[in-house]
Amino acid sequence: MVALAIALSILFSSWLGAESLNWQVVMAVIALAIGIPHGALDHLVTLPKSNPVKMSIFVFIYVAIALVAIWAILHWNVWGFIAVVIMSSAHFGVGDSAFISEYDDLRGSSSPLPVWAYAPAAGLLPVVIPLVNSRSTEALSKVNIALVDWHHGFTSEIQIIVAIITTLSVITLISRKRFRDLLDVSLLALLASVAPPLVAFAVYFGCWHAMRHTARLTSLLPRSQSSYEKAHARKAFISAVVPGLPALAGTLIFVALLAGFSHQNVSDNFLWLTLVTIWALTVPHMIVTAKLDRAALKN
Repeated sequence: MVALAIALSILFSSWLGAESLNWQVVMAVIALAIGIPHGALDHLVTLPKSNPVKMSIFVFIYVAIALVAIWAILHWNVWGFIAVVIMSSAHFGVGDSAFISEYDDLRGSSSPLPVWAYAPAAGLLPVVIPLVNSRSTEALSKVNIALVDWHHGFTSEIQIIVAIITTLSVITLISRKRFRDLLDVSLLALLASVAPPLVAFAVYFGCWHAMRHTARLTSLLPRSQSSYEKAHARKAFISAVVPGLPALAGTLIFVALLAGFSHQNVSDNFLWLTLVTIWALTVPHMIVTAKLDRAALKN
């Protein structure tokens, strides 16, 4: 999916123009929609087979944290965005490393150093680099004009830091012959460099991070486990996606209501409010999945 997004970005940039934002917004919204359902099954990580009372309390706290985060981001646009960037980089990097750790465990191998060497690059490349390249200004102005100078001019310094971290990760992966993980880092670097910022983040979120997280959830769902036992891998994956689809509908409805209550035009602010909602949902999602990630990395 990432390779396809890179190819489409090159094609559309040449055909429709790199300055055109219409195709970028369409790709971004589709990719974000694909990724939203993956966080809807967090209760299986925290409260598996729990009673209705505990489940209700969990949902209430989960939603309350998300609402507070939405208010904070809308109130403090820039500082809220910086917090989202840092938080997302950590969450994505650790989540990807946990995926690799579980993948290694299935193959009967274990090597913690490459996993931890992989995490910083995997988290920073898809989140930070698209936001400090030359094309980020127009993309951020489309999302929210207040975010254009979020980095306060330290673009070169941020790029150098990420480049150093990525180089160290690459050296470690090569020395340990982790060529599959090296391919991951290469694809993420290419996506961040070639695809427009909106597309780069959205595709990574929906078609990489969300897909891997969903794949990990299949080991927790009885229906997915049953499908695995029958050698139906695709059905096992779908069983972990379908329960999360109501969250997608709920998010879209919430964004429309949020725009309505804020007396703004839905079409003009849809992408910004959608991103704010997703970023806010990442806060309780990250807290919940920390348990799953910690177990995977510990093993």
